[in-house]
Amino acid sequence: MAGAYDPTMLEPIVESTRRRVADLRPHTGDLRARALTREPARSFQRALLADGLGVIAELKRRSPSRGVLASDLDPRTRAKEYEAGGAAAISVLTEPDHFDGSVDDLVAVREAASIPVLRKDFTIDESQIWEARAIGADAVLLIVAILSNGELEHLHGVASDAGLDALVEVHTVEEAERALAVGPAIVGVNNRNLKSFAIDLATAETIAPRLTGVPVTVAESGIFTTAHAERMRRAGYHAVLVGESLVKAGDPVSAIRELAIP
Repeated sequence: MAGAYDPTMLEPIVESTRRRVADLRPHTGDLRARALTREPARSFQRALLADGLGVIAELKRRSPSRGVLASDLDPRTRAKEYEAGGAAAISVLTEPDHFDGSVDDLVAVREAASIPVLRKDFTIDESQIWEARAIGADAVLLIVAILSNGELEHLHGVASDAGLDALVEVHTVEEAERALAVGPAIVGVNNRNLKSFAIDLATAETIAPRLTGVPVTVAESGIFTTAHAERMRRAGYHAVLVGESLVKAGDPVSAIRELAIP
């Protein structure tokens, strides 16, 4: 049985993902063959363990909760700015129907920057993982809330087979326990409530003690200021994933430098 989530928020996104996967799945073999010919992936895990608080700078054009953020975003230019600012890695939304993302954005970012790139999408099938590697991603997102325990274990294993790191995302203590069962190297805690889409940094603080022993932990959502980043660092997180504030920043280079706490 899949993880518990509010159908009013996630079901339309997951349902559109199922339709995309139906078209993608017949090409799994070709995608796998392409993936296996690529050079080794850049280590997302190692990048997040550099000195100071790592910043995963996100590229997204729109979100269901905030609407259009940056419709005219140039992925190559922004990727170069993120890297110049000292970002440890870049997250790229590739979900097209609700975030206006595309695999083309990820390809452009991978070509423009030398730091690891996370494909941020709603991964429910191994075809998406092989596609991620084929187009140049270095890591994939696995959202515990939309996967059963068996699916999570399987997709985590496929990511490893593909040579990709997996950011396993949780929103609750119960999801954290489910995530830990697969022995993840990277766990992200999303401060956004999937039922209301409200943000509360206390979510990451509450879950942090359950993640002792996880090599890399990431706090996601709700980080807009240096004070927010410092709060997540004090809670024990190695990195923060920051989207909206960086996408909308007039000077993303300076914005990242303010978040990357030594």
